[in-house]
Amino acid sequence: MKNGAVNGISCDMKADIQKINYQVCCEGKQSRLPFQLRNHRSTQLLDFVHSDLCGPMEVRSIGQARYFLLFVDDASKMAFVYFLKEKNQTLQYFKEFQRMVEKQKGTGIKTLRTDNGGECCSDMMENYLKDSGIIHQKTNPYTPEQNGVSERFNRTIVERARCLLFEAKLDKSFWAEAVNTAVYLKNRSPASGLDQKTPIEVWTGHKPDLSHVRIFGSPVTDLPTQKLERNVPIEISL
Repeated sequence: MKNGAVNGISCDMKADIQKINYQVCCEGKQSRLPFQLRNHRSTQLLDFVHSDLCGPMEVRSIGQARYFLLFVDDASKMAFVYFLKEKNQTLQYFKEFQRMVEKQKGTGIKTLRTDNGGECCSDMMENYLKDSGIIHQKTNPYTPEQNGVSERFNRTIVERARCLLFEAKLDKSFWAEAVNTAVYLKNRSPASGLDQKTPIEVWTGHKPDLSHVRIFGSPVTDLPTQKLERNVPIEISL
């Protein structure tokens, strides 16, 4: 990509402007006016984590999820997504996220910022955070801009997932696969405030390689397991 932020993909060739489908972007990114974001960010990984729950979605995903839960590290802008069947699984997936990232980084989450939703402010959640020594910052009611990082990230992911579904002409039940792909790609795209590094490079210390990435929803076929086996039906890449 531009400035060599990632490996395995080049932007040297000029795009054919006439072939770009702008209608998909216009339809997928309609929104209200943007929120005002925080004017500073943390410098240490896991010092400050933003979280937001999105849903319920119009339809259940292929895996029967109705919500997705985002965690965004403030220092690296690295995002992690989990898919929930019910709101009351929020604490369960926070514990899963906490175990994974603290094991990876060898340090603990210092502060968690969420909105005032019941799933984030339940007695079980509050008691767990208190016992874990994690400061819980909650936004005031009806002021999502106070959790601007996760709100903006959430909005961006929904927009991109919507565009992926539109372009691939896939049913809405594939929304979780589209959201997962959108998060994966955003973590591997240069971000403002990171000196044009990608979130995953700041998180891991390694520049990402995108040579394996394929177009979401593109047709694929499985390799036959037997030499004389008939080709299997065409499937889609997610």
